[in-house]
Amino acid sequence: MGDYELECGLCLSDPDSIFNVLSDEEKEHLVRNHTCAHFKKGHFIYGEGDKPSGLLYLTKGKVKIFKDGIGGRDQIVRLAKPLGFIGYRALFADENYSASAVALEDADICFIEKEALFTVLQGNSALSFRLMQSMALELGLSNTRTVSLTQKHIRGRLAESLFFLIDTYGFEKDQQTIKVYLSREDIANLSNMTTSNAIRTLSMFASEDVISLNGRKIKVLNQTKLKRISELG
Repeated sequence: MGDYELECGLCLSDPDSIFNVLSDEEKEHLVRNHTCAHFKKGHFIYGEGDKPSGLLYLTKGKVKIFKDGIGGRDQIVRLAKPLGFIGYRALFADENYSASAVALEDADICFIEKEALFTVLQGNSALSFRLMQSMALELGLSNTRTVSLTQKHIRGRLAESLFFLIDTYGFEKDQQTIKVYLSREDIANLSNMTTSNAIRTLSMFASEDVISLNGRKIKVLNQTKLKRISELG
């Protein structure tokens, strides 16, 4: 548990987190009102319709946020990475979660109680502004994705999704392998297409030497060509 506690503490002590604008007193108040939880790969962090009771902060791992779709097909609406928030729109809107969150790999989550967070936000305009900025950036990205997924053809949507994964998680050390290993179903759900179409389009990209496939590992061989496919839609 010792190593885990150190990972959990990142939510309030990491210099790259938005909480670095807090005073020592404000940080201590949140420390007294926060807990940590570990989620195994595939486990739900929260479900659609649940009521948020605090702020969830991802300190380790990867998380997908998705909505149940028609005919049992999900739609991935967002991906989270450390150090990022999940489910906070519902918290601030005082609504139930409109989507579900599942760990894509083992994940550590820091939970900050709602009342303690709101107390600190009321006294710290810098933290309030950073949270507002984070939500505005997420809204902008969501709007762009919505347009792309409704107006682009299958090839363009899948190429855009691969760049979305690159922007979110980056590459492995080889600077070609995307640093997240999604199932074909998840790639389809991210790209607003059926799993069979995702499989077929990935194979097509591989035959064109745009990418190479090794199980769930996707290596981008020609970013310029992939970008052109995405832009042409």
